[in-house]
Amino acid sequence: AAPLLNGLAIVVLLLVIGPSWATADEWVSMFNGKTLAGWTQKNGTATYVVKDGAILGTTNEGSPNSFLCSNKLYGNFELQFEVKLINDELNSGVQIRSQTKELNDKEKKRGDKFGRVNGPQVEIEATKGNGAESGYIYGEACGGWMTPKDELKPHKHFKNGEWNKYRVLAEGARIQTWVNGNQVSDLVDEEKLKSHPKGFIGLQVHGIRKGSGPYSVAWRNVKIREIHSK
Repeated sequence: AAPLLNGLAIVVLLLVIGPSWATADEWVSMFNGKTLAGWTQKNGTATYVVKDGAILGTTNEGSPNSFLCSNKLYGNFELQFEVKLINDELNSGVQIRSQTKELNDKEKKRGDKFGRVNGPQVEIEATKGNGAESGYIYGEACGGWMTPKDELKPHKHFKNGEWNKYRVLAEGARIQTWVNGNQVSDLVDEEKLKSHPKGFIGLQVHGIRKGSGPYSVAWRNVKIREIHSK
């Protein structure tokens, strides 16, 4: 009887703890609150500094779109962060599964190190008039709005001058977003999954025309949980 009991005990133990390959997904902080370790600026002349425990991105005179990008690449994940537009005039966003294009001749001539950033972008926009398009998905340098035009309904979930909590869940072709606990987008895009299955996370400071700004945007509590196939 003893061998049978031992066998049953092993089966019960395996059912409780699960198989050895079923590893738990863990939250990882992408920003230590002190330095920009783990991030690299790709494109643009905006400046990124750490101030008061947050990443502060600020435009320069006539600066084009600028991106502070994670050195690590991510495919399926859940991303959370807080963001505040210091100036309501500045449009911004967070890139996901993004990449850079090959350097063209113009970029090579001016000494750029990276080609243009492209990929899905989660919109960050101040609430004005009827609302904002914050949380919808835009294809940065890859086709424009991924969210269908008839689903781009302005809302008032984004709070101007305050910290706003974003949640992004990307699993396969499905990308879901929430702004301050309110679900904004539930998008399925098989074509973008084919072209952008994996890539960096990027914090955008949108470009401005000469003679305007400077404008700033800040991020804090940036954390990510990778989702691995079982």
